[in-house]
Amino acid sequence: MPYSRKSIQLVTTALAILTVVVLTACATAKTPQTGAPVGTAQAGQSSPGAQQTMVEAAPSPSTSLKSAMTMGIGGQGVMPPAHPAYSQSFNTEEYAKITDNPFLETLGNPLSTFSIDVDTASYANVRRYLVENRSLPLPDAVRIEELVNYFPYAYAAPTGKDPVGYSLTMAKAPWNKDHELLRVAVKAAELDVESLPPSNLVFLLDCSGSMADDNKLPLLKEGLRILVRNLRPRDRVSIVAYAGRAGLVLPPTPGDKYDQIISAIDGLTAGGSTAGGEGIQLAYRTAKENYLRGGNNRVVLATDGDFNIGISSTSDLERYIEKQREENIYLTVLGLGLGNYKDNRMETLADKGNGNYAYIDNLLEAKKTLGKEIWGNLFTAAKDVKIQIEFNPALVRKYRLIGYEDRLLSKEDFNDDKKDAGEMGSGQSVTALYELVLSESAGGPKEEPGVKPSVDPLAFQDAEIKPSEDIVAFKLRYKVPKGGDEESVLVSSRLPKSVSAPMDKDFAFASAVAEFGMLLRDSPYKADASWKALIERARAAKGEDFEGYRAEFIRLAELAEILATK
Repeated sequence: MPYSRKSIQLVTTALAILTVVVLTACATAKTPQTGAPVGTAQAGQSSPGAQQTMVEAAPSPSTSLKSAMTMGIGGQGVMPPAHPAYSQSFNTEEYAKITDNPFLETLGNPLSTFSIDVDTASYANVRRYLVENRSLPLPDAVRIEELVNYFPYAYAAPTGKDPVGYSLTMAKAPWNKDHELLRVAVKAAELDVESLPPSNLVFLLDCSGSMADDNKLPLLKEGLRILVRNLRPRDRVSIVAYAGRAGLVLPPTPGDKYDQIISAIDGLTAGGSTAGGEGIQLAYRTAKENYLRGGNNRVVLATDGDFNIGISSTSDLERYIEKQREENIYLTVLGLGLGNYKDNRMETLADKGNGNYAYIDNLLEAKKTLGKEIWGNLFTAAKDVKIQIEFNPALVRKYRLIGYEDRLLSKEDFNDDKKDAGEMGSGQSVTALYELVLSESAGGPKEEPGVKPSVDPLAFQDAEIKPSEDIVAFKLRYKVPKGGDEESVLVSSRLPKSVSAPMDKDFAFASAVAEFGMLLRDSPYKADASWKALIERARAAKGEDFEGYRAEFIRLAELAEILATK
């Protein structure tokens, strides 16, 4: 009896579905596990009598497939590339939307208030886009303040009793000859390492399957080797690892037990799902159980940010971390990897946890973050640092803050000591740039006649301008960390109008980095910004550049120029 066309189609469809099911089952079948369980140290690596909780997770299909690709037939094969090829079609990276700060009319908006930011993650992530991906970064991956603050500047150290010092400088805006550029430079005191209090550090390490790539967990392990060599005998280190579950890999261990700590780190392997929320809870619980009164109590989270088990929503994590912050346990976040990187989540967690956020894209960046700058990233010299600037409407017609879009505060927040703000670590510096349009009487561009004001005049009050020769009134608040409800300290000064001068090398270089960021973001305020101009200015301002960071920036700008003109 001949089969109908419809019957043949049904049989064909059923066979196709059966084939997919069989192939999927084969691909996900368990393979023998030759190493230690994921997230655990090998037997005998912990201190005698120490009780460890194992993190159990089966190797992921991707890990098994990678092993097969590596070995090939009969164990003779070709190693896959160290960094997997970046594919935009499989990109699930997440970034918070950034809208450039607009120009504000001074007459109706004289106050600008923001929280300082010493994060550097955006710069290293932008470098990864340019160097590894050979592409321009997504605009929302570019936070201009983090690009500028990546570099060290020769700002004067604070004098007197204040742990932070500051200076104000003004010059012509390089990308708009009619505008001025105001630099606010803040420098934290360099704390003596030997006099620093002991640290209670809990490393919270993501060992899920998504961390298997060479630029994630393997790179992190190399970076932690660098960090551990900087620890002191009075410091204590614990390690919590998480994958499908979370567990304590290393109980609190003295910082000079280098071999013991490194053995625990070397035993970590990647596989399974991502119980990040459970890991965070265990890490904070460990930090609290070993709390050092008067010490530095901190969780160091290293991840690609892809949480999917336990407390996984960003809002729930925020609330949990804020509560721990109130108990003086802070959070530092290290980001790694590409493709599924969750930048928006990690920046938020570090902000809520009173800590820094850095991105590690290579071993030299690991050396910078976890070696050269380790004490600045781990020890807070001043907390809840806020800046408020009042512009004189008689001299400044409009202004805009370049960057810091997600650090803006209301004017009332400045005097509110309960309002959280940014922290500055030992020796760290912060640079903020304002683009100003001076009034015609102060030497600014001629005002165009007939321009409609952005806001109608008020019906019940008039603005009264007090005569003054000062362009801005500057105020800064900070708290000295003491492990309690500290009161803020206020410092202030003014900047007279006759201060515009040629840029020093630090100012010129910072302006080149800001211009670089505006071009990457295709900012509506970039005006006459150009790759050629910023590269020439950066070259002229490179200075001694002992670490080579500025030379690297120049090469990145040249690469970005090529990619932008394709």
